[in-house]
Formats: sequence, structure tokens, C-alpha cells
Amino acid sequence: MILLSVAVRNLLQSPRRSFLLSLAIGMVTTLLTLLLAISAGIQDNLLRSATTVSSGHVNVAGFYKVTSTDVSPLVTDVTKVREIVEKNTPGLVQVLDRGRGWCKVTSGTATVQAGLSGIDIQEETRILDVLQLAPESAYKPGGSEEKKGDIKRLSEPNSVVVFAGQAKRLGVEVGDELTLQTETSSGRTNTADITIVAIVEDMGLLSSWSMFVPKQVIRDLYQLNEDTTGAVWIYLEDINQAEAVMDHLREVFAKEGYRVMDHEGVPFFMKFEGVAGEDWTGQAIDITIWKDEVSFLSRIILTFDVITWFLVTILVVIIAVGIMNTMWNAVRERTREVGTLRAIGMFRSQVLAMFLLEAATLGLFATTVGALVGAGLALGLDAAHIRIPIDAMKAILLSDVLRLTVVPLSLVKAVVALTFFTTLSALWPSLRAASLRPVVALSHAD
Repeated sequence: MILLSVAVRNLLQSPRRSFLLSLAIGMVTTLLTLLLAISAGIQDNLLRSATTVSSGHVNVAGFYKVTSTDVSPLVTDVTKVREIVEKNTPGLVQVLDRGRGWCKVTSGTATVQAGLSGIDIQEETRILDVLQLAPESAYKPGGSEEKKGDIKRLSEPNSVVVFAGQAKRLGVEVGDELTLQTETSSGRTNTADITIVAIVEDMGLLSSWSMFVPKQVIRDLYQLNEDTTGAVWIYLEDINQAEAVMDHLREVFAKEGYRVMDHEGVPFFMKFEGVAGEDWTGQAIDITIWKDEVSFLSRIILTFDVITWFLVTILVVIIAVGIMNTMWNAVRERTREVGTLRAIGMFRSQVLAMFLLEAATLGLFATTVGALVGAGLALGLDAAHIRIPIDAMKAILLSDVLRLTVVPLSLVKAVVALTFFTTLSALWPSLRAASLRPVVALSHAD
């Protein structure tokens, strides 16, 4: 405590130097906090959009082959599959199934390719909580901020909910009609006319090719019976248990006599070629977790994290050089003080500890303040719901609104890490101070 008291007083005796160093360290911490909040926001967006648009926490899907080369992403006898899931899934919250399709979507002015999710809006309570109606200005030039449509109208036959980006490309609004065109496994081309009942806010890259329609639209397009679907989605109390549940269900379905595919951590649409090359017919069950279905997006988060730490590392090195220079100056200025302390009996280890405590105290104070400022800015920016005007940034951030998430544990790690590096930067000058002999130090002062 005495050494700490001396260290604090030494810092206060050089207020200008201490302030400038604290400012530099604090600004680096603030920047790191903001970047970590953006990274956490991307991960939250990924989880939110993935488990709404592309996947449950765990998915029981698969492929059906009439011949060894004819592959359809279907699950037959879905009633039995759902019963097995409901009886054998620990921590289960909800089970639902969705139809899958891929088709050409045509409006009066444009055509896009889109994936169809066939849903029953009555059981999709989660989707009603996540999807938000988009203002007219998001998809119509010169449009107002009024939000039109009603997602619950997906209960109506031949209805569709599209995302704002799709509506903008197609040049449509609520109430307009679209034409779907697809080809069945038998080679037959089918079409369907559907009406837009709602336009919702984009959810990044995943929403750029997805539309929601009633299950019956999928069945009519592909001539499927009511006990056939695209995938059974499972939602758990704890998403972190998804992998354990997946492994458990793989064993359960194997015991029930199903052909269970080997686990492969890629989206279902990347498995067609491999499945088509396998010599079997009938149903095969493929059980995955949400990370598998969006694995192609994990590189976005990895790249952003690498850039974040690269930038921060450069800044920390610059700060470290500044701290070392400052501590060298401090040692030179306080040579007489060090000599006096050593002459009255202070050990070298105590001198070393005193200088390191100065750096640690300065670092801890500056990083704590910087982290709090960064967290405040992140929360403020998130609350402002700033819209992202650049499509490429929307795709990277997986949202059309800037979202930042402050994770307390990340703040603590940032403070500890930067304080450690600040203290480490002062190690060599501190060793130099501790190595001064009392006689030399006092004679040098004279």
C-alpha cells in the first residue's frame, strides 16, 4: 500500500504527462470497445437472422431420392419425425417445420431468384417477434416513413412476405402481385400468383434471397402431400446445448431405423452434389445446428475480428513506445530520488515494484475510463438505430441498422489486457531504475 501510495503521488506530480498518456491509452481502449461491440452486434445479428430465416437451433432435415441421382431436400412422414423430436429433445421449447423451395420471382418490372420458406404463421410466434415492418422509404424512392402491411396475413392463401431489399429490386409494394415459377423433380414447370401482404426490414445477407409464404404454396408448387416438408426446426432453452442435442438425436434416429447422414458443417444447399453421387434411394435424415447452416458467413466475423485486433495491436505498440520513453525520462529525472530511497534501505525489488505500479495504476485508470466511454458510445449508437445506406455494409453487418452489443466480459478482458501491456511496456525502464546503485545515483544527482 505504501508503494502504491508513492506511485499515485508520483503520477500526480506530473499531471500533464500523466494526462496525455491516460488520454492515449483511454482512446485506444474506447476504440477497442467500440470495435468489440460492433463484432458482438454482428454475431447477434447472425444468430437472430439465422434462427429466423435459415435455421432452428437444431435442424432435422434431409434428402429424398426417387432414384440414386434424383435428389430433393425433403423430409417425409413429418408427423412421425416431429413426434420423435418432441419425445427425445432435452430443453425443448418449440418444434416447427418449414417447407423449402427455390424459384424465379417475377413482378411487372423485374425478376429475381429467391428461396421460399413455407411456414404456418399460427405456430411461428418467434418470427412475429423478430421481423419488423419496413418503412415505405426503405423500398420506395420518395416514400414516407409509414409502415404498411401485416405479417399475420400470411395465414391467407397465396400470400407472401418479402424483405425491403427484394421489394426495392422488384419495384413492388404491399398489395402488389408476384408470379413464382419453379421446376418439380419430375421436370414439370409450375407457377403460382401470390400477393404481398407485408414488407419487412432487411436482416443482412441472409434476407437477400428469402421470402415467406404459406406452406400450401410450397406444396402446390412441388406437388407435395401434407406429411412432407423441408426441415423440422428445433428451438431450445439454451442454444449452447445445440451440438449436444444434435449428437443425441443422431443416435435416436439411427435407433429408429432411419438412414442418418454423416455430419457435415455446411448448409444443406452445398450437399446436393455429394448426395447425388451416393448410391441409395429413399429417405436420409440430416441433422445440423444453426452454425452449420450459416457457416459461409462465419468468415465475416473472423475477418472483422482479425482487422480489429490488427488495428488495436498497432495502436498498442505505439502507446507502448510512448510509455517506455516516458518512463525512461521519469527514471532520469528521479535518479536522485531513487538513490535516496536505496540509501535508506529500499530494496531493488521495491523500486521495481514502485515504477511498475505507476504504469499499472495509470493503465488501469485510463483503460477503465476508456472502456466506460466506449460502452456508453456503443449503447448510444445502438439506441439511435442508425440506418446503413451502403448495401455492401448491410451485407457485412447482417442488418440494415447499425447494431452494437456491449458484452461486460469483453469490457473486462479489454481492460485487463491493455493494462497488462501498459505495465509490461514499463518493465525495462523499471528494471533500469531498480539496478541503479545508491552511490552512483546520488553522485549523478550532484
